[in-house]
This record gives sequence, C-alpha cells and structure tokens, in this order.
Amino acid sequence: MEKAKYIWMDGHFVEWDDAKVHLLTHTLHYGNGAIEGTKAYKTADGRCAIFKLNEHTRRLLNSSKMTLMDVPFSLEELNRAQIELLQKNGLLNGAYIRPLVYLGYGVMGLYHKEAPVQVGIAAWEWGAYLGEEGLKKGIRLKISSMTRTPNTSGMGKAKAVANYLNSQMAKYEAVEAGYDEALMRDDQGYIAEASGACFFMVRDGVLISPPNDNSLESITQQTVIDLAKDMGIEVVRRRITREEIYIADEAFLTGTAAEVTPIREVDARIIGSGARGAMTEKLQSAYFDVVAGKNEKYAHHLTYIN
Repeated sequence: MEKAKYIWMDGHFVEWDDAKVHLLTHTLHYGNGAIEGTKAYKTADGRCAIFKLNEHTRRLLNSSKMTLMDVPFSLEELNRAQIELLQKNGLLNGAYIRPLVYLGYGVMGLYHKEAPVQVGIAAWEWGAYLGEEGLKKGIRLKISSMTRTPNTSGMGKAKAVANYLNSQMAKYEAVEAGYDEALMRDDQGYIAEASGACFFMVRDGVLISPPNDNSLESITQQTVIDLAKDMGIEVVRRRITREEIYIADEAFLTGTAAEVTPIREVDARIIGSGARGAMTEKLQSAYFDVVAGKNEKYAHHLTYIN
C-alpha cells in the first residue's frame, strides 16, 4: 500500500503516520465497527470522480445503525470529507477510499453503550484487487470449508468489521491451497458470496446471481444487474448449488475492489472455455465505461472532485 499524506479522523486531517488509536480501543477488542469500500476513477475527460459515493456512505450509516453505533456525522458531512480527502492528498488519478466507524477508547467489556463512536477515512492508490491479469484472463476459485455466517448468528447485512474474520479465514484457506479467491456457501449449502465480492454465473445466455438473503447487499452487483438489463440480458436471482457452477458457461465476481473479475476455474473444474467469456467481457467493458463517465445514463452516479 502506498501511503497518502493525510487521513481524515473525526473532522480533522492528520498525517498518515499519526493516524493512531489507543490500545484499549473498543472495536479492536470486540469487533464492532462498520467499514466501506468506495472507489474513485479518472474519467474520460481527465477529471477524477467517486462512483456511487452517496450509496456507499448511506450503507456505512446503515451498517452502523444495525450494529448500534450512533455516528456523529451526517451523510453530507461524510461525503464532503471523502471529497476533500482526495483533493488534499492529490489523488486525482483515482483511489480506493476506506471509511471506518469504530468504537473508541473509554470503556471495556461487551456492553458498549458508553463507548465513543469515532470515524476515520483513508484513501490510497490501489490497482486491480485480484490483479490486472485476473481482469483479463480470469482467476481460480476454491469453494471454502468456511460457511458464510448465517443470519441467525450475526448481522450479515451490515458491512461490519467482525464479519470479515469469516472472510479472512476463507481467503487464507483458498490462497494457501493455490487459488486466488474463496467462494463461501451459506448454512444450507447454497452459494452465498466470495470472501469480499459477489458471484455471478452464466448458463444458456441467462445471467444468474444468488439472492442477498445471506450476503451483503452489493452496490456493484446492482450496477452490473442494471447494465445487463440495459443490454437485454435476462437476469435471474436464485439459489445456486456448487455443482451448477462447475458446468456454467461463464462466471465472474463483482465488487468495488474486484470490479468485474472473470473466473476461469473453480475447484479444479475449468469454467466454460477457461477464459473471460463473451458476456463477462461485455459487462466488464460496460462497467468500466460507467465509472469512466462514458455512459450518460449513469453520469449522476459520479461525484467529481476536480
């Protein structure tokens, strides 16, 4: 990770290396925090714009509400902070933005009501999450032994810090086994999501993605669904079994960091031709056109910072 100059913390810009918290920060011990992943791109006209800033900030506030954290900043204030952070850091060629709501130092023990709610936002230059080669040639997935935390055991709809221990273990297992990414099933054995991205597959010209009944409601996933509908592609949201993936014509992941990343192999089974499929490439190209400001229909989703 390449350092930027400043990080925004509770309304102030502090030097990157001075953005520190106390050892007894509540979230560090008990895992109650909310994060976002937002991305800015250099657009076709040379300016820089954040994609779906409002939607990401709203989800951050929703996640915080779900996990009983009363954020002391409004949506508008947090949006402005992200814009100013990119401007102040000179990140005009694009950046990844990481807002974090967390419980700070003040009390210990599980009952967190008196713990101060704090907010920090960092941003840095970050290339393709799963590699530039992965965007072109596809990645290899392993279906994890880790089950996505069921709704009866956690706040699955919150983009909560604690939820990512499950994802971290799944990712580690997959990478150590020689794969690029993990795919997790829900407690009923159906595909839920990857460790940090949503799953799509193509069969007989139909684009299929699992429902969000046991996964995060993904902003990028919805963008891709909208683009597919614009193209006249039939989109179906239904449960998917492991076996179906093995015989899919195409498959890919979506997410703010993953963007639209093709899948060429799952559990040693080659998917389709073993390369980026035609529909995947079409949707990937359309997505990058949107974030680059080349699609007028989606222009209102771009917040220009310069």
